[in-house]
Amino acid sequence: MRKLLACVAPLVLLAACATRPADDLASLDDLGGSSYGLFLAGQGALNDGRGAEAAAYFEQAQAGGADDDLISERAFTAAVMAGDIGKAAALAPTGDGASESSKRLGRMVQAVEALAQGQGKSAQALLAPEGMGFPHKGAAALLAPWAAAMAGNADGAVTRPELRNDKVVEYFGLLGQAFLYERAKRYDEAETDFKALTAGDNPGDMVLLAYGGFLERRGKRLDAVAVYDKGLADEPANSVLLAAKARAASGKAPPPAPTLRQGAAQALMAPAASMMAAKQEQLGLVYLRLALRLDPNRNEAWLMVGDLMETAGDIDSARAAYAKPKPGSPEYAAARSKLAWSYQNAKDSATALTMAREAAASGDLDAKVTLADLLRVNEKFAESSQILTEVIAARPGDWRLMYARGVANDRAGRWADGEADLRAALKLRPDDSELLNYLGYSWIDRGEHLPEALAMVQRAVASNPKSGAMIDSLGWAYYRLGDYKKAVEKLEEAVELEAGDPDINNHLGDAYWRIGRRAEAEFQWKRVLTLDPEAKMKTEVEAKLASGLGPSGPAQAARVAGQ
Repeated sequence: MRKLLACVAPLVLLAACATRPADDLASLDDLGGSSYGLFLAGQGALNDGRGAEAAAYFEQAQAGGADDDLISERAFTAAVMAGDIGKAAALAPTGDGASESSKRLGRMVQAVEALAQGQGKSAQALLAPEGMGFPHKGAAALLAPWAAAMAGNADGAVTRPELRNDKVVEYFGLLGQAFLYERAKRYDEAETDFKALTAGDNPGDMVLLAYGGFLERRGKRLDAVAVYDKGLADEPANSVLLAAKARAASGKAPPPAPTLRQGAAQALMAPAASMMAAKQEQLGLVYLRLALRLDPNRNEAWLMVGDLMETAGDIDSARAAYAKPKPGSPEYAAARSKLAWSYQNAKDSATALTMAREAAASGDLDAKVTLADLLRVNEKFAESSQILTEVIAARPGDWRLMYARGVANDRAGRWADGEADLRAALKLRPDDSELLNYLGYSWIDRGEHLPEALAMVQRAVASNPKSGAMIDSLGWAYYRLGDYKKAVEKLEEAVELEAGDPDINNHLGDAYWRIGRRAEAEFQWKRVLTLDPEAKMKTEVEAKLASGLGPSGPAQAARVAGQ
């Protein structure tokens, strides 16, 4: 079964903060005059990840006379999740009735607020290892040198943080030390750190951008270009690295070194990502909120927050986050892409396409790819192919673009062009299971190159044995080759994995019919009609049911390669 290219996959997560207006909230009177009722409403909002709404309920509960450690603790948590770090710092739990975990988070929040206010000494005291408990020790260790620098402690600022068996602190502590060495004008030591960070085969664009920016500031533009080229060798379409290389090569002003607040914000990005990777989504969101308190213009943090909001179903907050990056920033194209997809996912394709066209008009290649993807999803296949042709001319050799254009050409009814693109993509990426499956299924469905196509989908299934779509392709290959018993076996397996797919159910119905299980075949076809099939499939299935003759045409195709 063919699958179109996936669009942008959201990051992980839950925890959101809704933007419901305060005057839409239930009041004390609405809830029977009960502060406890407001507390329950706030707790429900907090459980659903609606931080701003929860904070408003808890605030009403306290205004209504409630004086309870639990309400205070929940109000603190809601303020953090909503991104109101100043209020959260003032509400940080300290009483005996508060949980130990809330007290620890409260200390971290107060430390970040102190950094935001330029109070380095206060932040240093709050971040001291003896007072900072699990799970915030890593974040505290990474923030400590920046607090020391803000407090005027020169030695503490360049002391590399250490935490036993914590690779995140080890790696990102070195990055922070490199920046702080530069700030102290100890350039040779800074460069030693940057070189160590970028020495591996695939160091990642964060450290490449950091080292390249340092070299640009030192007037070593050619060396900076070489650093960016190292990253582009692995990711030739990386828009951020491309922009950095263009800046360095053209002699434009280098990026400034991070301020103390910006450096501290960057230090929090690592534990945020680590927590999200460990499925600690709420804590990951907390660290993102703290980072944005220190650096409200940190675009990658806004994109991550937007992904969290969208995954949680808080579309308004997601869109507000995606709207933060400004035109001209390296993250702007990605932000507009995510914003456009948020409208597409909400079935507002007109707005999605309008936004994507506006972004693509700037000439940004990533924005053009987004437009092409949205055009394809909205069945504007010829236009999608045209846009991809422009991008491929600027980025030759990218198999993903060839794959996407192949799909668009196929769906536009230009199979010869689509097949050529798919073959070219497969030559560049011979082991990609999605590509093997798409081209293999396309041949199977047309009755072409069946032995080769069978081998291709077998390889795809071997790589993805739990993919119902790929197992469907394999079952359909056996059907086309006339091995109906094996076709039924595989198609039943595919339906078990993806019971709601109309294509797979339709194929299984055809296979049942061929082996004489006609009642079951009719059941499968009737099921197809309940699964919102495409118009063409709906017409075909209705015809099979109305005629009582089952699938029409020869079961086994004759156009096999070599025949």
